Amino acid sequence: MTASTTTTGERQQQLLDVAANTLAGGGLGLFQLPPEVNLVIASGHGSRVTAVDGREYLDYHLGSGPAFLGHAHPKIVAAVEAQVRKGSTYYFLNEPAIRLAEKLVAAIPCGERVHFTGSGTEATFFALRVARALTGRHKILKFEGGWHGMHDYALWGTVPDGPSDYPHAKADSAGIPPAIADLVLVAPFNDPDAAVRIIDDHARDLAAVIVEPLQRVLLPEPGFLAAVRAACTRHGIVLVFDEVVTGFRIAWGGAQERYGVVPDMATYGKAISGGFPLAAIVGRAEVMAPLDARQRPRQDLAWASGTLNGNPISAAAGVAALGVLEEPGAYDHLHAIGGRLRAGITTLGDKHGYAVQCPGEDAVFGVRFTARQPLRNWQDLLTADRSLGFRWAIELLKRNILVNPNEKFYLSTVHSMDDIEQTLGVVDEAFEALEQ
Repeated sequence: MTASTTTTGERQQQLLDVAANTLAGGGLGLFQLPPEVNLVIASGHGSRVTAVDGREYLDYHLGSGPAFLGHAHPKIVAAVEAQVRKGSTYYFLNEPAIRLAEKLVAAIPCGERVHFTGSGTEATFFALRVARALTGRHKILKFEGGWHGMHDYALWGTVPDGPSDYPHAKADSAGIPPAIADLVLVAPFNDPDAAVRIIDDHARDLAAVIVEPLQRVLLPEPGFLAAVRAACTRHGIVLVFDEVVTGFRIAWGGAQERYGVVPDMATYGKAISGGFPLAAIVGRAEVMAPLDARQRPRQDLAWASGTLNGNPISAAAGVAALGVLEEPGAYDHLHAIGGRLRAGITTLGDKHGYAVQCPGEDAVFGVRFTARQPLRNWQDLLTADRSLGFRWAIELLKRNILVNPNEKFYLSTVHSMDDIEQTLGVVDEAFEALEQ
């Protein structure tokens, strides 16, 4: 068969075959969709993407969050086109990076200084290094179920199949040196007494406490973040909020604004760069001091350089993206459409006899098949029927709703109420298909 007579479906399958034989694992990460729903994306516009085979999907994964303004937003495209004609990277200071840093400092409650990195993983990794350099201590505390990227200090107690041996946990990934186990402490999320007790017991060795203020899809209970904040202040421990997901998504000032607790340092990604690769550490000036080569000798610096840090194309996209989010009504719209979708899913689940919950925030939430209430921590999430959640998500994919099974639903500013109503029609069909 010649190239001119190859159908779009055949071309997509050819690409999938090449991926299977050239990419590690056949894909771009830990997870691949089953063959019957796997796809290769050709383009994205607004709230939808189109696969190589021509099928159009309503997109609720948004590249795992970065396409917060939808795909190919005109203002982002214009900003990137203007910048790319001036060159793709310089390494040295550039105006887009400076303007983006200015916006971050103005918007973020703990923001006084910014350091750009290439990814959220780099941001959390370097933030912990800065905390160790600042305090002279070596241990860090995270929370069971918390996701802080792919580095060796992050992947402990992230997806355990039962309670961890607090304050210790098992490594999630192969290849992590066992020696790091003694440097990473783990506490249950939403348990202020346990968290404070562990912090008090290990305070002399703790450099940092890192937490997702919205942990995956779990809301912080009143008083939990404040208790952790107070314990860190009491012992001179650096409190780091991982706002890679929540930053600029659940409020203009992120989780710090929404939940009313201000950390010493926070990490950002996804929403801050309009779908382009860029992340940042933002914090108080005194906490960020180990990054300042103007003030410290080299041996006292926390090294955190990267060839593409502050890349002008990504930064230009970020300035444009935050400019759109500053426009009146952006967050009101997200709450309206996200609230409608969450309520609709749970109502339809009840209609078909399924115990379904949509924990999280309106702009980013999960769908979990469990009757356990409330959902407070990772152990509560383990009660969810992941097999049922997976099969339900596959039914959505078959009906052109793009989701990552058992992960998050991400809403964009360009999803419309019509999109939501269309989606709920498909959700109804998916529940019905499960019954059959």
